[in-house]
Amino acid sequence: MSELALLTLLPWAVGAAVGLFRWEWVRDAELADGRAAGWDQRFRPMVTVVPYVLLAVMAALTIAFKHDQPGSLAIDLALCAAAAVWSLALFTLHPAWRDRVGVMGVFLAGLILFGLVMVLRNPWFGLYTPALYFYAYRIIGWPRELYFIAGVAVVAGTAQSAGLDTGSWVGRLEYLGILVVNIAPMCLLAWMGEIGGRYYASREAALRESREANSRLAAALAENAALQERLVEQARAAGVLDERARMAREIHDTLAQSLTGIVTQLQAAEHAADDPAAWRRHHAAATALAREGLTEARRSVNELRPEPLETGRLADAVTEVAAEWSARHGIPAQVTVTGVTRTMPTEAEVALLRVAQEGLANVAKHAGAVTRVGLTLSYMDQQVALDVRDDGRGFDPTARVERDGGFGLVAMRQRIEAVSGTLQIESEVGVGPGSRPACRPRRGRCARE
Repeated sequence: MSELALLTLLPWAVGAAVGLFRWEWVRDAELADGRAAGWDQRFRPMVTVVPYVLLAVMAALTIAFKHDQPGSLAIDLALCAAAAVWSLALFTLHPAWRDRVGVMGVFLAGLILFGLVMVLRNPWFGLYTPALYFYAYRIIGWPRELYFIAGVAVVAGTAQSAGLDTGSWVGRLEYLGILVVNIAPMCLLAWMGEIGGRYYASREAALRESREANSRLAAALAENAALQERLVEQARAAGVLDERARMAREIHDTLAQSLTGIVTQLQAAEHAADDPAAWRRHHAAATALAREGLTEARRSVNELRPEPLETGRLADAVTEVAAEWSARHGIPAQVTVTGVTRTMPTEAEVALLRVAQEGLANVAKHAGAVTRVGLTLSYMDQQVALDVRDDGRGFDPTARVERDGGFGLVAMRQRIEAVSGTLQIESEVGVGPGSRPACRPRRGRCARE
């Protein structure tokens, strides 16, 4: 009875251990950390060495138990040798065949048949079934392995049922119970191994996708950082250029005009040397212009609104500028405001006021023989227009009129276009010139009309 108990428990326990080992192998084989190769190296002796060792042990047991039965001993030893040659020819000597499911199915079916014949002759051959479990769990893929695992379990159960009276119903039921006890747990372990393999495969796929996504994100972040650096550098360069253009316009509209007025007044004072009253008047005008230019220069550097806009609306500021210009040059300058005055964006008001100043400065410098000047500020529904007119000698707008390096018309156009407006020059030789900048406030800015 002790030998039967050993045959009943040992193959079952070894088969369960092989199933658990297979589950662990599947779990680690799905991890991309190099452990799968290690598991494969440790598992290889179980399918290339252990089966032959077990056959040798079975042959030794057969010789010990049947040394007095030469005929039966020869048959059993021949079966052991045939099983060894079968394993050697179809598995051990041909590693490339291990990936061919059909060949491996024939190989394992033959081994199961050898095992069944051997346990039918001698129950102790049931100790060979762990080697069959090694093959069934390892070399046949899902779900085919269930059939071979069940076949190996039948071999083990047949060995364990040695001594039962299968001729009776009780014996047959006991035999079926032993088969169920062997088949069900082994197939359950195979199923659990497959489920575990799928779980770890999906987890590894998710981890792989996450690593790839992280790599793409890191590359995108690096690319964005490089792009951000380029954009910052471009913005810095554009800011420098814009600031240079702004300072050029501000200097022209403030210091240059003031200096021009000062020169004009000083020249007039020189010509009025014999008239003390006229000399003092021109001297006072030059002094006032110098102070005004200094104030405007400071405000321009600090990017503040022009002084006339600090104390009033655009219409008031244009009227004040025209009055000061008329007082300095002795030429009547009439300002007309049409429409309902309203507050505009600061940059639009500054642009129009500077254009008015530059227009008046151009009249004084270039128009010649001027007897009257008119400025019209028109508030319309969708835009605001400023007209500067004079009755001077006129010029050709298509020709280059600033040969002396002046910046007036260029600055006027830049200012108006910066607030999405337009600048129109209407003049011809012999007819008084005029300029008409227009801008239309929209959402806090001026859009081109």
